[in-house]
Amino acid sequence: MKENKYDNEQFFEKYSKMNRSINGLKGAGEWEELKKLLPSFEDKKILDLGCGYGWHCKYAVDNGASYVIGTDISRKMLDIAKEKNNHKNIEYIQGAMEDLTFKGQSFDVIISSLAFHYIKDFDPLVENISKWLKKDGEFIFSVEHPVFTSYGTQDFIYDEEGNIICFPVDNYYYEGKRETAFLGEKVIKYHRTITTYISILLKNNFIIKNIIEPMPSKDMLNIPGMLDEMRRPMMLIIKAKRA
Repeated sequence: MKENKYDNEQFFEKYSKMNRSINGLKGAGEWEELKKLLPSFEDKKILDLGCGYGWHCKYAVDNGASYVIGTDISRKMLDIAKEKNNHKNIEYIQGAMEDLTFKGQSFDVIISSLAFHYIKDFDPLVENISKWLKKDGEFIFSVEHPVFTSYGTQDFIYDEEGNIICFPVDNYYYEGKRETAFLGEKVIKYHRTITTYISILLKNNFIIKNIIEPMPSKDMLNIPGMLDEMRRPMMLIIKAKRA
């Protein structure tokens, strides 16, 4: 099985205390920008890859989706999803997204939130996504921004008094594995450039519709540490359409 940090008891306990875990979509700094890119879900079939607590799955059915599949490698994530965001039109499936199999043209919309930077091989996954989508189907996803993933530490550089000096960007063009600390735990992620993300989409029959580097909404800037997120991009959102 692929790396599954979220079923680690200690790590998951820390994750459960994050603002986005407690407050759902309203607690996610990128949500207001991501929401702008979402199409109408009315009577559509949706796939959410790396669905976590299932917040986006519930949003889809609340906005008219006829059927939603949420997948995640973590059993603990899906246990919470079934508790907090259960619905008769949502099916939750445990499994690594690289190992999933669906019939061709099964979905109208495929979404993913902050999951693909855990995936080693993005190209074959996008190839599958292109097959799973219906003609003119839409693919919307967010990832950690390549500026954020490039150096590896994913932390600012501080002076002797603990004040932020800058954010390090290095080894940007050297793609691949990064070992970083998230919630005080060692986590493996994979860095790739913006060019690679776009090129893989184009190669697999997608038309790029929009790209956003989301900033925290103004009403979130009073949250401790959130104002520092204005110093560099942390996330990247891409919307594409199957040609």
